[in-house]
Amino acid sequence: MRPLKAFSCDSEDPALEDLMSQSALKLGHIAIAVESLAKAEDAVKRVFGLSLSPVEEVPSQKVRVRFVDLGGVRFEILEPMASDSPISKFIEKRGGGVHHVSFEVSDLETRLKNLKSSQVRLINESPVPGAEGCDVAFLHPASFMGVLVELMQKPQ
Repeated sequence: MRPLKAFSCDSEDPALEDLMSQSALKLGHIAIAVESLAKAEDAVKRVFGLSLSPVEEVPSQKVRVRFVDLGGVRFEILEPMASDSPISKFIEKRGGGVHHVSFEVSDLETRLKNLKSSQVRLINESPVPGAEGCDVAFLHPASFMGVLVELMQKPQ
């Protein structure tokens, strides 16, 4: 088995280098889309013996969310609130599973401006309300190896 190599950003683009800088990023969470929070909680209890956080509704994304910490990584479990929610569409197209990876940033608005000026495809050009009072914005999967990336800024 070959050893894993660390990902590095070989970009000449300062905005992308800033985004990928290890000192500038902290993993926020990994989000998993599910049809039912109740079934997800049963699975987490059965497999890991843990409970999920209380349910929070995020109207801007049309989802209900719950969190759980597993092995030092925070997971956000997403259930659609409406048939036209992004999570509902994701589940219809791909089934449940990993939806996005979230990174915590300190200045989301500046980060988005820098990324936009570098022609990075953004789903949100300005922050929108997210879970736990955070501001969030999503990068288009075409911007990062086919992975939907959420940038989040915790409330101050």
